Amino acid sequence: MKIARVSLLKNRWILITGASSGFGAAAARAFGGAGAKLLLGARRMERLQQVAAEAKKAGAGEALFHELDVSKTSSVEAFMGWTKQKIGGQKSAVGGVQVLINNAGGAHGLDTVAEGKDADWEAMMQSNVLGVLRVTRAALPLMPRDAGASIINIGSVAGRQAYEGGAVYGAAKAGELHIARTLRFELLGTGIRVTSVDPGLAKTEFSLVRFKGDSARADKVYEGTKPLLAEDIAEILIWIASRPPHVNIDELVVKPVDQAAVGKVFRRIAVK
Repeated sequence: MKIARVSLLKNRWILITGASSGFGAAAARAFGGAGAKLLLGARRMERLQQVAAEAKKAGAGEALFHELDVSKTSSVEAFMGWTKQKIGGQKSAVGGVQVLINNAGGAHGLDTVAEGKDADWEAMMQSNVLGVLRVTRAALPLMPRDAGASIINIGSVAGRQAYEGGAVYGAAKAGELHIARTLRFELLGTGIRVTSVDPGLAKTEFSLVRFKGDSARADKVYEGTKPLLAEDIAEILIWIASRPPHVNIDELVVKPVDQAAVGKVFRRIAVK
């Protein structure tokens, strides 16, 4: 039996954190193109407004946005209060948050443990681990049961494989993966699906943020490769969310052909 993606996503509420750029922004445009209604959260309001406009232009039924800092419980609670108001507090098969995409996160620095900084460590754990927990806890009461609702966490191959300088980011993404696995036990019988999507080398603002705005250093990460793009991941998110309600995609590792593992990348000579 085939279920058209539009029948599952059209006019359904999709909540996306970290929606101002990267995977989150691409997801907003993609779900907008499927006719979904969007609830977008991020810290950068000007960029969030722009993404909302792009999603609306793509065909979103609604593209609403509100400031969200997942590292602060008060911000998450305010965002979810706004969300509840916008959707009317419904969690029936035709209402509520149909898809929650926990995308907010990121890496800060590439220091070894011996040279690491508390501020970087704390920022990574707050956004990638505690942020996922805060948002999920607050969103669960708004998600319909037995209606194909989905929680999709954006993880990383770093959560599955260690590399020098990646102790805390890797630990944080391993934590995200463990949260997803735990939720599958805790939500068994509710019909709510849980997925972890773990991208490899992807060209977004990730490296620019990690290297604190050093664009030259960030560009070298992708030099000579054909990395994943944010749109590649967004297309996968649409596919996951539009599976028949009895189908759950547990975990999905996505890497570009040029990447065999973290730190093992094929670099071709750039064509001018």
